[in-house]
Amino acid sequence: MNLVERRIASQELPWRDNDALGTPITVDGDATHGIVNGRKVILAGTNNYLGLTFHPDCVAAAQQAASRYGTGTTGSRMANGTYPEHRALERELAEFYGARSAIVFTTGYQANLGTIAGIADARSKIFLDAESHASIYDGAKLSGATTFRFKHNDAKDLAKKLGRIDDPGSAMVIAEGIYSMLGDYAPLAEICEVTSHHGVALIVDEAHSFGVLGKNGRGLAELQGVEDQVDIVVGTFSKSLGCVGGYAVSRRHDLDPLRAAARAYLFSASPVPSVIASARAALRVLEREPERRTRLLENAERVYRALQQFGYELGPAVSPVVGTIIRDTEKTLAAWRFLLDHGVYVNLVAPPASPGPYCLLRCSLSAAHRPEQVETIIEAYRALKETGPLAR
Repeated sequence: MNLVERRIASQELPWRDNDALGTPITVDGDATHGIVNGRKVILAGTNNYLGLTFHPDCVAAAQQAASRYGTGTTGSRMANGTYPEHRALERELAEFYGARSAIVFTTGYQANLGTIAGIADARSKIFLDAESHASIYDGAKLSGATTFRFKHNDAKDLAKKLGRIDDPGSAMVIAEGIYSMLGDYAPLAEICEVTSHHGVALIVDEAHSFGVLGKNGRGLAELQGVEDQVDIVVGTFSKSLGCVGGYAVSRRHDLDPLRAAARAYLFSASPVPSVIASARAALRVLEREPERRTRLLENAERVYRALQQFGYELGPAVSPVVGTIIRDTEKTLAAWRFLLDHGVYVNLVAPPASPGPYCLLRCSLSAAHRPEQVETIIEAYRALKETGPLAR
């Protein structure tokens, strides 16, 4: 048995079920409905927070860009892959954040990978929240830095660990705005107090909070009033902007040197023109329609409070992500299928994607969900507790 055969054979899957490993979904002109196994379901397992995937402005911009510039750039940003639209989006992101500079990456994953590994090296120390996204862990590993984990959302534990280092200039802390599986917020103001006290750099991944939190939708740092204390904000277009791509912005630093240092930027084909055009259009919608954020959080509040009343084990805060911890693998699969049979698609999550040694169902809300759809989601979860696999 060669290495490939041995490695594949050694992998363990939580479920030997093709649907559970990636359900084929057909979407046709509606951000909230899809077809799964031949039946129409409400999509409550996407990150389409502002419901922009079918916004006419975004679709039209993508179509026009594809017609004008073609389907791809066929090169990296440092070669032939920088078009005027890439630079325009970077300027617009910098203006949106009141930032000094911005860099656009091909994916959100690459934004973390490139930013972290482009800044840290083998002489650095990186302090990560224990429940950080895989892209943050991978960026830290790629950098070669010594990595320390602090307890999830525990600023005191972070302070204790930072107190043990003798060269704060070599250290960097990374936290997230909203954590993607249970929807909890970082205690960012407390973390900023700690990093400022120790003179340590801070990166905040606002992937799930961009477009969701803050007066202008800039994320948790805006909501908690600490934007000027954050060195770099990293984010993605694949949630609130409804397309794909990633970015890094900074109020405090010129990020242009990262273009030569971030391998995920330097050696990857640049984002396709249609995606860049769609992201630019979506950013304009985000700015001019703040009522989308209001509607999103109202939908999230309605579902969270109902599931709380039904007795589900939830995350600690209301956010667009409503994660229900179930723990037992087979019960989780059965619960997921039950919801699907009742017309509601959510995410089925198991380790290592879940933040602990347990399984969960991840429901995510959208501004596009109509009141009757929200009620259907709630009623499906009610039935799951009363007559389904989770009934006592």
